[in-house]
Amino acid sequence: MRAYVTIANAALLAALAAMAAACQSTPAPSGPNRAALPTMERVALGANACWFKSGDPAFAAYKLAPELNSFSGRPRILLVHKGSPESRPLLVVQAEGSPARLQAFGPVMSEPVAGRIAADVNRWSAGNKACN
Repeated sequence: MRAYVTIANAALLAALAAMAAACQSTPAPSGPNRAALPTMERVALGANACWFKSGDPAFAAYKLAPELNSFSGRPRILLVHKGSPESRPLLVVQAEGSPARLQAFGPVMSEPVAGRIAADVNRWSAGNKACN
């Protein structure tokens, strides 16, 4: 009988130790998902809200063309002329990998608004939804 009690106590102690270890595990990191697609989804939502829906005059001549369903693994958003969306993009913002590596390029990035675009994209990609 005494051996049975010792085995039962050992099993109970093992179960309690496992429960204690589970309680002490580190929590999952909070914050935005840093993979390419979720990053570009945040950027597209920010650009739509802050550049277009807000009526920002710096972007009045443009239209947003998101291409988030990319088979190349590089989701992106495009800025195109409002009157000719089929024309060559004036801005491409794309991400690749996890954590995402962002790129922004095109003719608009040599205009005065380039610094603002870079700051906005960096802010939105980090999870901040503010417009400025």
